[in-house]
Amino acid sequence: MLSLQHLISKATSFCSMEPSQSIQCVSQNMMTAATAESGDMFVNRSYQHLASSHRGSKWLWFLTTCLAFAFGVGVGIALPVIYASSSVVNEINNSTLLASWSIVQDSSTRVHLPFNLTSTKRNMSSIPIPVRKSARMKAHFNKKQIEIQQSTRQALDTKEPILTDVNSTNDVEAVTVDVVSFVQPQTSWVPAGNEDGRNVTTVLGEAVKGIFWSNVVEDILPIGFDERNAKEWRDFSHQSSIQRVEEGCGRMQNRLITFENGRKSCCRYRQNFDQIQGEIFSFYLSRLLGLRNLPPSSLGLVRPFESKWINVQSSLSQAQWIEDRPVVYTQYLNDLEPAYIPLQFRGRHRHLSPLDVQHHKLQENVDRNELITLAQWSDLLIFDYLTANLDRMVNNLYNMQWNPAMMDSPAHNLARDPKTGLLVFLDNESGLLHGYRLLNKYEIYHKSLLDSLCVFRRSTVESLQRLQSKKNVGKLLREMLETNDQPLLEVLSFLPEKSIKTLNYRIEQVLGQVTKCQSLYGS
Repeated sequence: MLSLQHLISKATSFCSMEPSQSIQCVSQNMMTAATAESGDMFVNRSYQHLASSHRGSKWLWFLTTCLAFAFGVGVGIALPVIYASSSVVNEINNSTLLASWSIVQDSSTRVHLPFNLTSTKRNMSSIPIPVRKSARMKAHFNKKQIEIQQSTRQALDTKEPILTDVNSTNDVEAVTVDVVSFVQPQTSWVPAGNEDGRNVTTVLGEAVKGIFWSNVVEDILPIGFDERNAKEWRDFSHQSSIQRVEEGCGRMQNRLITFENGRKSCCRYRQNFDQIQGEIFSFYLSRLLGLRNLPPSSLGLVRPFESKWINVQSSLSQAQWIEDRPVVYTQYLNDLEPAYIPLQFRGRHRHLSPLDVQHHKLQENVDRNELITLAQWSDLLIFDYLTANLDRMVNNLYNMQWNPAMMDSPAHNLARDPKTGLLVFLDNESGLLHGYRLLNKYEIYHKSLLDSLCVFRRSTVESLQRLQSKKNVGKLLREMLETNDQPLLEVLSFLPEKSIKTLNYRIEQVLGQVTKCQSLYGS
């Protein structure tokens, strides 16, 4: 029998051989061991297993060495390539950034500065500049920053004006407004034929007198829809036959109707009379207050077999309009655009006081048109508070809990005439009835908007004072229904007494806000 020492010596000699020789050695040794010690099968099998295992280990070592060499070569080539491409991209980006700063510095006529450079009074060293971690790039940027500071100080010393874009937000807005908006507020309307944005006529005067818009601002406001427009539309809608009824004008069963001469109307149809009453009585209330922002509206009855409706019987059937139901005809207006919430009312600390507008210069086109917008918004906030309208500002405020950027979106049910700058108050059906029933839930939003307002139109406040002193708002609204829409008295009832009491209370609340503002800013 082979001894253990003999096996170890054989294995050692095997490891020192080449792979081909090892195989031959194993074969010869195995034959010798089988001849000499034919009875010891266990040792032969052990020796054969050892040789096979060592041969596999040698091939594994050889393959591992090759893979390690290939990986090292790949890494050695890839790293310089990646580093070089990154350096090229960084150089391009840095060159682009430096070029943009050069444009700001070298422009000789109009300088379009970044937002945080619009104030020449601001410490220029506080301007945040993107800086690379590299010491070389940091020094380069610092040098560029010093050059910009020196050029700006030089411009200030020589009293050379640094102009900004007329559509840029001014510093007062940047400080008082905490909402970043990527939507331009609708305060840059330019009259037709004034393409360069410069004011054609110079308007001098103050923007406010105490807490009221000045006469100068009142004189430049859009005319809107006066009593003559309202009467003309009422007579026309009552007498003209209807030629077409088609889908449009909002949700549900509302329809866009076309009269015989081609004029159109948004016709409001509801199963619930509350919304019909809300729409028409909100319009009547606007007439009592002297507000001219609501399109002319009138009442009608669906009578499929009368001559007025005879041409659209099939369309009425498709719309599922029921006979003898009241509808509201509202004059259809072409070419309206969305209206956005002014910056003064977007932020968490929204407010409009005399201090916010007293420095606006009416001879400057941007300031002038912002005042036109804000004066109409002061009426809008009062009107929506009186009627408890849910579908305009309150809609945006309530939905901010899910969408923080909601105030940057267009105001709901509000449009703007680009030709005149008139704000058009649309779809007031939630007023006076539906909105009053939901005051427990939404009054906090209504009150916050009223509390934010301290600049008013004098004519609106005087109208409210007359209604409060005589306590006759309910009587006047009823008289308007009886005078304008006598045939519908049997179908459409008047506002409930509870709504009239709520309206009187809200008139007192508005006048209380006026008194509060007078104590703060004078009358």
